[in-house]
Amino acid sequence: MTDCVFCNRETLDVVAENDLALAFYDDCPASKGHLLVIPKRHVETYFDASADEHNAIRELIFQLKAFLDQKYNPDAYNIGANIGHFAGQTVFHFHMHIIPRYEGDVKDPRGGVRKVIPTRSCHRHRR
Repeated sequence: MTDCVFCNRETLDVVAENDLALAFYDDCPASKGHLLVIPKRHVETYFDASADEHNAIRELIFQLKAFLDQKYNPDAYNIGANIGHFAGQTVFHFHMHIIPRYEGDVKDPRGGVRKVIPTRSCHRHRR
């Protein structure tokens, strides 16, 4: 797609890639080292990607974890995707976020991705 920012690879600073997927730093990072992993083929959502593309993305995520561990030494990770407008997707080319997390980056990290909808955060999982 000519109007897709992720399909215009000349503007991306690629960190890692394989035959079907590639990774680059997020332009608006949630933390130091925040990366995006995308299929090279333009597909809109997670559910539109092929099994081979999912496997290629998974392989890159494991490679990138080793890269991020060495370069930034994070304490934890969040990995996920926004699928559809009402889930927060703003670029309609499927992408996975790899967000390194660091001790103290938020006051209370319990709940993780469940806090996407703050009023629905489960408080049963206490230490």
